[in-house]
Amino acid sequence: MVKNKFIADYQINASRKMIFSYLSTASGLEDWFADEVKIDEDKNFIFHFDNEEHHARVASIRLNSHVKYDFFDPADPDKADHSYVEFKLEENELTQTMFLKVIDYTDDYDEEESQAIWDGLIGKLKETIGG
Repeated sequence: MVKNKFIADYQINASRKMIFSYLSTASGLEDWFADEVKIDEDKNFIFHFDNEEHHARVASIRLNSHVKYDFFDPADPDKADHSYVEFKLEENELTQTMFLKVIDYTDDYDEEESQAIWDGLIGKLKETIGG
């Protein structure tokens, strides 16, 4: 299957620390990203979307800066070429404006579908944090 890489920047009017908690914690992600988010005994995230489970591990994290979730099949966790989603917080030095960069690497959606999905998700995030 061909994977598609979707990248978009969204302006969010909130502090880096506040936004990051919604990107890196199960409770924060559950508020806007997934129907339910759990963390298993191995510290893997289990995202529930539309009655389906999706398992992910934190591939990289930098406090108040970025987090990357690498999705995997729990039946074959070492299989290569996983889908992932990465969130990066970037601040425009000149205007002090905060941006959330979303990088979504998946084989599930094309560019238009991804844009619509992420616009909706980020809209929900902005409503949740008031940004």
